[in-house]
Amino acid sequence: MVQNDMVETRPSPYTLLLGVAQDGGYPQAGCRAACCAPAWAEPERRGRAVSLGIADPLTGERWLIDASPDLPAQLRDLDESLGTDASMPVLSGVLLTHGHIGHYTGLMYLGRESMGARNLPVYGMSRMLRFLQDHGPWEQLCDLQNIALQPLDNGQTIALNDRIRVRPFLVPHRGEYTETVGMVVSGPTRKVLYLPDIDQWDRNPSPIEALLEEVDCAYIDGTFFDWNELPHRNREEIPHPMVVDSLKRFAGLNSKFRARIHFFHFNHSNPLWHPDSDARKRVQKAGMKWAQRGMKEAL
Repeated sequence: MVQNDMVETRPSPYTLLLGVAQDGGYPQAGCRAACCAPAWAEPERRGRAVSLGIADPLTGERWLIDASPDLPAQLRDLDESLGTDASMPVLSGVLLTHGHIGHYTGLMYLGRESMGARNLPVYGMSRMLRFLQDHGPWEQLCDLQNIALQPLDNGQTIALNDRIRVRPFLVPHRGEYTETVGMVVSGPTRKVLYLPDIDQWDRNPSPIEALLEEVDCAYIDGTFFDWNELPHRNREEIPHPMVVDSLKRFAGLNSKFRARIHFFHFNHSNPLWHPDSDARKRVQKAGMKWAQRGMKEAL
C-alpha cells in the first residue's frame, strides 16, 4: 500500500504592489518639464503613489500598507486580484509607515463623506497615532469611529491573521510629525520588505544588507536616481539614498540577494520612469530591478 504525502493545496497569501511613485505621483502636479511630458500625453504611463496590498485569498481579507491619495483605485486593484464577493471585506485594515502626504492622506476616504468605515483597524507607531488623534480632519475619523487606532512597536511582530505577520522597524527619515518605519511582511513560506523612505543607508542603525538576506523580495527607496535631478537643492534637506549610490553599495552582494532588490518610490524626475533610459540599463546590468505596479509576490 502506497501512502501519499500530504500536499499543501490552500492558496498562498500574497502582496500586490499598488503604486511605485513618490508622494506626489507621476506626473506631478504643476510639472511642465520634459520628465513629466510623456505621462501627461499618455495616461497609461502615469504612476500611482506607493502602497502595498496584502491579501489572503483563503479568507478574502485584505490590508494596505500606506493609505495613498490613490486609495480608491488601489482598492479596486485589490478587488480585481481577489474578487468582489459581497461577503468579503472591502478592507481589513491599514498599516502606516509615516506621516508624509503620500502615505496617510488616503485615510480621508474612510470618513463619512466617502466609505463611512466602521472601526477599521489603522496601525501606526506612537507619534503617528498621536498625530491622527490630535489633528483635524483625522481626529474626526477617530471620534466618529471610522477607524480604530492600533499601536505598533519597533521590531515587534504583529499577526494580521493566522497566516500573515508584519514586523515594523524604525528608520531615519524626516520626522516633523511622526517617526518612520519600514515593514517586513511574512507568510507561511516567504517574506517581502517594504521600505519606501529612508535617509542615507549609513545613517540606519542596522545594515540594510541583513534585511536583504532575510527576505525574498525587497522594495526599497529609489526616490532619486542621481543628484543631477536636483541641481539646485540642498542634499541635506532630501537625504534619500541615490539609486547610483545604492548600486555601488550593493555591488558586492551575492547575485541572488541583488536580484531581490526592486527600487521604487520614484520622484517624477527619476529617469527610471522611462523604458529606454540609461538608468534602467544600469540597474539591470547591476543585477537589480525597478519595481512596477501590479507586481505580485506569494508569501
